[in-house]
Amino acid sequence: MGDIRVELYELTAHELGNLIRRRKISVIELTKSLLDRISNTDCILGSYISVCEEEAIERAKQIQLKIDSGGDCPPLAGIPMALKDNICTRGIRTTCASKMLADFVPPYNATVVEKMYSQGTILLGKLNMDEFGMGSTTENSFFKKTRNPWDTERVPGGSSGGPAAAVAGGEAIFALGSDTGGSIRQPAAFCGIVGMKPTYGAVSRFGLVAFASSLEQIGPLTKDVTDCALVLNAITGYDRMDSTSVDIKHPDYTKALVNDVKGMKIGIPKEYIDRGINNEVKKAILNAAEVFKKLGAECEEFSLPLTEYMVPVYYLISSAEASSNLARYDGIRYGYRAEKYSGLSDLYIKSRSEGFGAEVKRRIILGTYALSADYYDFFYKKALQLRTLIYDSFSRTFEKYDLIMGPTSPATAYKINEKTDNPLEMYLADIYTVPANLAGLPGIAVPCGFDSNGLPIGLQLTGKPFDESTLLRAAYTFEQNTEYHRIRPKVDR
Repeated sequence: MGDIRVELYELTAHELGNLIRRRKISVIELTKSLLDRISNTDCILGSYISVCEEEAIERAKQIQLKIDSGGDCPPLAGIPMALKDNICTRGIRTTCASKMLADFVPPYNATVVEKMYSQGTILLGKLNMDEFGMGSTTENSFFKKTRNPWDTERVPGGSSGGPAAAVAGGEAIFALGSDTGGSIRQPAAFCGIVGMKPTYGAVSRFGLVAFASSLEQIGPLTKDVTDCALVLNAITGYDRMDSTSVDIKHPDYTKALVNDVKGMKIGIPKEYIDRGINNEVKKAILNAAEVFKKLGAECEEFSLPLTEYMVPVYYLISSAEASSNLARYDGIRYGYRAEKYSGLSDLYIKSRSEGFGAEVKRRIILGTYALSADYYDFFYKKALQLRTLIYDSFSRTFEKYDLIMGPTSPATAYKINEKTDNPLEMYLADIYTVPANLAGLPGIAVPCGFDSNGLPIGLQLTGKPFDESTLLRAAYTFEQNTEYHRIRPKVDR
C-alpha cells in the first residue's frame, strides 16, 4: 500500500493517520510493524509488562473494515498505542508493576480506555512503571527495570518510564501515563519526547489505580505537540463516574497549534535556575528563553515564593494519601495473599510485607506517621496549609504571566542504580515538577536540547488552570522553530 521510506514506528500519530486515510498503509500493516518492533527491542528496553498481540491484530482488522466501508475515521483511528499499567483494562492484567496485583484482571475499563477505543485506537499492551507510581526511575518495578532508549545504561525516568521509553523507542506511537508529581513530564524529558499533565479534573481518573488522589492526573506521552493535542482532545471531558471531574466545555486543542507567541508573557522562577541545577540543563533552558524572545515573547526572571517547601509538602501529602489508598490491599478481597499465616493480623502483616516493594513500604510508613494522632497537626495539617499558600502564590504569579518556564529536571537521565541508595536525593530532584500537582495546574515537557553525553534535556511550561491551549501554543511554536523533537534514538539489538 505504498512505499514508505522511513519505518512506520518512527512516524507520529498525525502522519500515520493521514497515511491511513489516504489508503497508503493499512491499520493491520501498521499494527504488525509496531508488534515486530516490540518483539525486536523490548528485550533491550523492558517497556512492556503485557503485550496484547492477538487482541491488537484482531482489533486492527475490525478498524480497517470500518475504514474501508466508509465509516467514521477519527484522527487517531488505527493508531497503535499503549497504557501505563495502573490504568484499568477489562480482561487484561493491570498490575501497577507490583507483586500485590501481579495477577489482577479488572472487570471494567477506565474511562480514558473507553475514550481511546471510541477513537478507534489499537491497544498494544500495558507498560512498566515504578510500583504504584512511587518512584522517578522505573527501577521500583516488581517485574523488571526499564531502560532509556538514548542510553540503555541509564534510567528512562519515572514513574511513567515504560510509556516514555516505549514512545521514544518506537514501541508505541503514543501512550497514556499518570502524573502525581511529575511522573509524565520527567520521563518525557529524560527520553526526549513530549509529556503533558492536564489540569486536575480535566481528564477522568475513573479506573486509574489510586496512589495520591488529590494530585494525580492521566495525560499523554507523544512524539510531538500535534500528537499531544490530538490525544488531549480524545481524553478530556466530564465524567460522572469521577467525583473530581470538572464539568466544563473543553476547546479543540488542535486549534491552539499556532506558530505565534508574540506578546506572550513568560516568567522564569529564579529559584529554578539559581542553584541545584546541572550547568548544561541551565544553559539549554536559557537558550530556550532566547528562542521565545526572538519570536516575540516577553521572558523575565521572577521569584516564586515557597519553592523550598514544595517537595516536603508534596511527599507528606502524597504519602499520607498513599497510606490511605493502599490500605485496601489486605490479602483478603483481592491482590496478593501470603501462603502461610496464623490469624487475621498475621495475614495482613505477611501479605502486605511480601506484596509491597521497599519504596511503597517507605511511603506508607511515612504517610501513616504523618496521619497519626500525635503528629497529624504538626505534619499533615501543616502541609495542607502550605499547599493553600502555594496555590495562592501561583494565582498571583498568573496575574502577571501567561506561562511559567523552567527545567523539567535538574539533570539529565542518571545511570541505573545511581540513585537507589539515596531516595532523599531522588525526591529532591522533583522540585520543578511537583508544584503543578500541588496547585492542580497543567504542565508540558518538550525537548529543548542535549547534553554532552547526547542525552535529551526537557523544557517545562506550566500554565493557568484549564488553559492547556496556551501551553500547547507555546510548546508548538518552540517546536516549529527548533529541531530537537525530530531526533530519534537508535535502539537495535
